[in-house]
Amino acid sequence: MEGLSVRLGDITLDNPIIPASGTFGYGFEFAELYDLNILGSIALKGTTREPRFGNETPRIAETPSGMLNSVGLQNPGIDHVLEHEIPELKKIYHKPLILNVGGFSEEDFAYVCAAASREPAVGIIELNISCPNLHSGGANFGTSPDEAYAAVKAARGATDKPIFAKLSPNVTDIKSIAAAAVEAGADGISLINTLLGMRIDIKKRTPVLKNRTGGLSGPAVLPVALRAVYEVYDAVSVPIIGMGGISCAEDVIEMMLAGAVAVEVGAANLVNPFICRDIIEKLPETMKKYGISNLSDITGGAH
Repeated sequence: MEGLSVRLGDITLDNPIIPASGTFGYGFEFAELYDLNILGSIALKGTTREPRFGNETPRIAETPSGMLNSVGLQNPGIDHVLEHEIPELKKIYHKPLILNVGGFSEEDFAYVCAAASREPAVGIIELNISCPNLHSGGANFGTSPDEAYAAVKAARGATDKPIFAKLSPNVTDIKSIAAAAVEAGADGISLINTLLGMRIDIKKRTPVLKNRTGGLSGPAVLPVALRAVYEVYDAVSVPIIGMGGISCAEDVIEMMLAGAVAVEVGAANLVNPFICRDIIEKLPETMKKYGISNLSDITGGAH
């Protein structure tokens, strides 16, 4: 489809649509529904140094126009992902992948990034700096410029692959954190991660989630995500992957006008497993409606 291609640094995507980490698994289930090669890329499920079972259940709760999750980075660990998940995915998907990396110390980030460097199919490392730093009292890496800088710096020293720092919206000044990540060597920024929220069971008078709080995603967070992308676009000069509440072609264009080069579609995959395919197919018609010839021309167009 003409006019859909975009560039994330040195990587060209056929279109800007990427299933978001944690909402698409490792792609196999969706491969039964449609040809995954229609996608711009795939952001793989968050991967850590060691296998993780994740948080206790219940860890999912519905909300108006969204959902809460406290899955807790359940994954089989980086070694298993490199030995099994990615090789299997490469048999059916033939484009560069985005590996989402989580960690609880600077050493964790460095270890997983170094391991990921061995896999040619990984085109971008998406560094989830919304994880708690266990070496500094549990505060999230992404909640202060200094912590963000330290996490990205550790990752940068361990890999030559492009690093996109994934930022949390649960902060006062997301611009300073983005700037710190770029100063430490990030090649791009991904935002936003989920918003912290909770629900309470009125009958039981207890939080619905076993973990009490969880991350809010879905259409309800789109205005917050747009604001964050808009602000960060003015603060840094690296490409941005925008995400948060995207569920249609119009949302994609709006996010790109705010400053994103590409977008990730998250919670919508859990509602409609064909949503990424449908958005890609709808984009040419939507572009024509708004007089857009090339999507690559509209990034930051609302500034």
